[in-house]
Amino acid sequence: MTTRADTASKPVANIAASPTGDPWLLTPGPLTTSPTVKQAMLHDYGSRDGRFIAINRRLRERLVSIAGGGETHVCVPLQGSGTFVVEAMIGTFVPADGKLLILINGAYGRRIARICDYIGRAYATQETPEDVPVDPGALDQALAADPSVTHVAVIHCETTSGILNPLHEVAEVTARHGRALLIDAMSVFGAVPLDAKAIRFDAVVASSNKCLEGSPGMGFCIARSEALQAAKGNAPSLSLDLHDQWAAMEANGQWRFTPPTHCILALDQALDEFDAEGGVAGRGGRYLDNCDILVSGLRTMGFRTLLPDALQAPIIVTVHMPADPSFEFETFYNRLSDAGYLIYPGKLTVADSFRIGCIGRLGSEQMHGALAAIRDVLAEMGVRDCAPATAGKPQP
Repeated sequence: MTTRADTASKPVANIAASPTGDPWLLTPGPLTTSPTVKQAMLHDYGSRDGRFIAINRRLRERLVSIAGGGETHVCVPLQGSGTFVVEAMIGTFVPADGKLLILINGAYGRRIARICDYIGRAYATQETPEDVPVDPGALDQALAADPSVTHVAVIHCETTSGILNPLHEVAEVTARHGRALLIDAMSVFGAVPLDAKAIRFDAVVASSNKCLEGSPGMGFCIARSEALQAAKGNAPSLSLDLHDQWAAMEANGQWRFTPPTHCILALDQALDEFDAEGGVAGRGGRYLDNCDILVSGLRTMGFRTLLPDALQAPIIVTVHMPADPSFEFETFYNRLSDAGYLIYPGKLTVADSFRIGCIGRLGSEQMHGALAAIRDVLAEMGVRDCAPATAGKPQP
């Protein structure tokens, strides 16, 4: 888990009672956005307008800067949800005669395997339980044993559980074996440090919402320039060809196909607010505070969270379902929604659970408000014991 020494949280504006009456989104995405990000979308731009082209250029430069890419990396934006750009990364960087080793400890690693099935890329998997980080030692052995593996894919934070995977160690092992690293940083980009000067990767993908707090609708890839240039002709899809998208944008600053203009305007504003909050350190610091409030409050009520603190990313918290016969998740969910807080169903295969997010335009007021609403709903439902059916792993 990110420590306070890693962060420098600053007060954040625009966190108060929702001015629109919308619920607070304590989910993995879409997320609550600020009023000013919403307002940024109240304009229409032509895709060939010089002002819009300038915004695109600025966005690409800013996103590379967040990743510490400097002169070595470029940003390629792409229409669609995060999965669109994950599929684009796999198809663009893994050639038809390549082989991908996928490190899996949740649904999003398994989704990459499914993508490979669809697009016809050879792959192997290395899987750990959903509450266990991926294993750099096992990766070391796998790469030594299989020289046909050309690329390794890892999820930085697997939101199936909320676990933070050991990215630095995975990157070191992958680089030592001379293989290329592909990173899905969808849920943590902008809140957990990821520095291209410290971690060698060919590509990392994320999206316009999540920790950047823009609106959904655009993914992006931060790619090592040399690796992207070498990927020409790999992609099995025209729409998802990151090399072709990059080459077109380098030529005239324009998107190949109709761009998500309003989403881009929202992200431009969101990045202003990201900078004002203190960048990665400030954004991550607020989310860490949110996570601390949430986990402490839930444990005080008797809930058991899935992960020990050392593995918990400040993104989303997975909570075991109470065994109390009065607890019924759909009722719990609906009553919290009526109170103005949306949570999320669980995605674990190892245990019945639900999830509560810490990210988006939320602060301590919203986290305390959510905890108060949970206490009220439990009382209304007659739930007396929030412990799961089995004690599970001890928590620190």
